Order: sequence, then C-alpha cells, then structure tokens
Amino acid sequence: MLRLPRHVSAVLNGFSQIFLQAHPLCGLLIALAIALHAPLLLAGALAGALAGTFGAAALGRQRADIDCGLYGYNSALLGLLIVLQLGLSAFSLGLIVLATLVIDLLQTRLLAGLRERRWLPGFTLPFVLFGWLALALLPGATVAPAPTLPLDAQALAFGIAAGIGQVIFLDQPLAGLLVLVAVWLADRRAARWMLAGSAAGLGIGLLLGGAHDAIVAGLAGYNPALAALAVSQVQRSAWAPLLAIIAAVLARLAFERLGLPPLTMPFILACWLVALASRRFRPQPRNA
Repeated sequence: MLRLPRHVSAVLNGFSQIFLQAHPLCGLLIALAIALHAPLLLAGALAGALAGTFGAAALGRQRADIDCGLYGYNSALLGLLIVLQLGLSAFSLGLIVLATLVIDLLQTRLLAGLRERRWLPGFTLPFVLFGWLALALLPGATVAPAPTLPLDAQALAFGIAAGIGQVIFLDQPLAGLLVLVAVWLADRRAARWMLAGSAAGLGIGLLLGGAHDAIVAGLAGYNPALAALAVSQVQRSAWAPLLAIIAAVLARLAFERLGLPPLTMPFILACWLVALASRRFRPQPRNA
C-alpha cells in the first residue's frame, strides 16, 4: 500500500474531515470533485487546508490532530466561501491565510474543551462564525440564476446528489455523486445515511412548499445530509440519525425565517440536540 508523505496525508485528511472522515483517498476525491467543477474554488480550499495544516504544525499543536485533518477542514471550507464571494486573487488568498490563524486558536480551544470538559463537538463552528463575518463584510459575486427544471424523477435525483455537493458549495449532481463515492470508500454506513439525509431534506422541503429551484439545487439537503452522517457514526440506533435529519431541516427553516445564511449551522445544532438527548437519557450505572 502506498504511503503518502505525512503532510500530504494531513492535507488530504483536511478535505475528508469536511465529511467527518480521516481518509486520504476520500479527501483526494473530494478535492477532485471541486477541481472538476470549480477549479478556482479548489485554489481557495487548498490555500485554507495548507495554511491550517502547516500553521498548526508551526504553532506546535498536537501531531495526531494535525495528521487526521482536524486543523484543515474549517479553513478549507472558509477558503471555498471566500473565493466564492471575492473570486481568486492575491487579496482573497491572503485573507484566507489570515483567517486561518484565528480559526486555529478557536479550533484548539474547542478540541481542548471537548476532551477535558466534555464540551459538545465543535464540528464546523469556526467556519460558520467566520463565514457569517465574511458574508456580512465582503461583497458577494453576482450569480446567474439557475434555469428552472421540470420537477420530475430526474430532477429529484439530481437534487439529492446536489444536496451532497452543496456541502462544498457545488450544485452539480456529478460533484455530489463523486463526494458520495469518496465517503463510501471511508465509511459505507455513513455514506448511506448522508444520502438518506439529502433525500429527506429535499422531500421535506417540497412538502413544506419551499422554492423548487433552491431545493433541487441541493440547498435543503446538505445540512440534513451532514447531520445524518455525523450522528450515524456515534449512534448505532436508526432513530438518532432520523432525529438529526428532522432537527437540521427545522433549523434551516428557522434560519431562513430570520434572514440569516444557514451555512452548516443547522447541522451543528442538530448534532448538539442529539448529543444532549443521548446524555440525558443514557442509562446511569448502578452503584455496586
């Protein structure tokens, strides 16, 4: 089996950790999906992943955390968002590197709190916080509206795949399918739940009368897809991922009502809800 250089493996794991995996081949396929469908965005994601990984090494963070990609995924996501907003330039790349330094501090604190004080997992919280700041302060690029598609079986299938791709800001179904294959190679059960989450998000969105174009573009599916994937990895019961899916859908609707960009915050809130419920109802050991 081919052994990759340590830092190469760490950077690829940063891509795979976007989908809660530590699997270099998974990360490579995710990077390939971005490269094939939005090569300029790949530059932003690479800038973030590289800055996060090598910055953490320079700051003396725990080697195991660096190697499994925990310092690469938030900055990779933020790199995608910043280039999506500003385009690719020296300024946008510099901004990504600068933001990564602050993300490092927050991620280190979240990891320490999780291990030492039983905090809830931070997941993509650093990306969400800095993403909201970026969306508030940076001018957005003009995006041409997607063509309206007839709501048939093909459109629904494309929407489910796009729901997976939207985690990395790609609405192309082929990108979502490639990401699904990537996660499947790392964890088949997680991949099945991710697919189910995207399908459920699309279906519930249509039942609630959401805008068809946005739903078919995957915007209703990516948070429940991530929530189902994440919860399925720590809870063996099928009820927990189902609860996470419903919670993620409801949280997305709440953010839309408030006029706030949801990013991946509904996914985080859904996972926190399931984790708190699990702690609350976990059987307590009996005293001997």
